[in-house]
Amino acid sequence: MTYDPRSSGRSQRTDGAPVTTPQEHADDLHRLIAALGAGPADIFASSGGAVNALVLTAGHPEQVRTLVAHEPPAFGELPDADTVLAVCADIRQTYERRGHGPAMAKFIDVVMQQGPLPADYLSRPAPDPAAFGLPADDDGSRDDPLLGQNMPSCPAYRHDFDALRAAATRVIVGVGEESGATVTGRAATAVAERLGVPPVTFPGGHAGFLGGEYGQTGKPDAFAATLREVLSQP
Repeated sequence: MTYDPRSSGRSQRTDGAPVTTPQEHADDLHRLIAALGAGPADIFASSGGAVNALVLTAGHPEQVRTLVAHEPPAFGELPDADTVLAVCADIRQTYERRGHGPAMAKFIDVVMQQGPLPADYLSRPAPDPAAFGLPADDDGSRDDPLLGQNMPSCPAYRHDFDALRAAATRVIVGVGEESGATVTGRAATAVAERLGVPPVTFPGGHAGFLGGEYGQTGKPDAFAATLREVLSQP
């Protein structure tokens, strides 16, 4: 089963709220699992979805039997957290001021960086949207769920690791083989360390499971094989 998270796809917000929080996403998941009678569930979640699933597991561990959290961007756990979270806030401000292209260019640039961000990262020239095939002009829309609703609330969320460690849920943290030094790879490794579990290496990078559906092509067949292997282990 898959679902459309709040503010995405068919689950559009109608209350005018400027941001969607991981707590709201987790509560949506909690209510959905309960309404369907689908618990305890086995969940695969990636990126922001992994953040939301970790929040669900911390609050309702009885609903989650196994969680594969693939590269959760828990940037507050990084040694360069202050810089990374400031960059996330700047991306949101850029989106509000200048629109999708300039903000998404900043997002792509930061997730491509290798290693900790230098303290002067924000003082550097902003990336050119055209370098990523993005428009520089503002079309006036402000309905992008990543840039408009989940930034920076998702990466700034501080997880309850005591609750996660106490849960009976089996939590597996995945890191892409191409992601180790990127901000999402580093964050996933930090989450695994806080949980006291070894991270599991998955084929590809942050989008390793995609097959071109959203403009990104990873290694979906190899990714699926690794996922099946991980889930088959006791």
